[in-house]
Amino acid sequence: MTQDEIRTLFAADPTVHVQLAAQGDGSPELAWGDTFCFTRDAHGAPRKMPFATIVIKDYPGFDDASQLNRGGLFRLNIELAPDAFAELFGFAPRDCAEHQARFDATAIDRWFPHPAYGTHGWASIINPSDASRVESLLRRARDRSSKRG
Repeated sequence: MTQDEIRTLFAADPTVHVQLAAQGDGSPELAWGDTFCFTRDAHGAPRKMPFATIVIKDYPGFDDASQLNRGGLFRLNIELAPDAFAELFGFAPRDCAEHQARFDATAIDRWFPHPAYGTHGWASIINPSDASRVESLLRRARDRSSKRG
């Protein structure tokens, strides 16, 4: 899947706000070019926390484990419920530290716990190819986010 395909998946969904961070929209400069997917609250406003993000570069000193600056890469990050995270990885998010060494955060098209937010249930994949798996996880994350107060 491409970044555009992921964004298009939700572009027509009125419950989702897709933001491609850019100059002038209030986003910090470091985030420009990255995508943030939010569900909308009962009044139609985007919630504060995204349920998925697409990052196209490293965040030096914070999130550079995937080495996205190698060129032509993006990383999809999805916030999963603990049960969905365990289905994907075979352990609970709280146990991430014990299993982190099993995963290569630079591998293309392979799921791994998010390098910084894995313990919070975030899963990541660089340049995913399995559209059906990505869409299924994104929809589950969207539905979970929609139910938040």
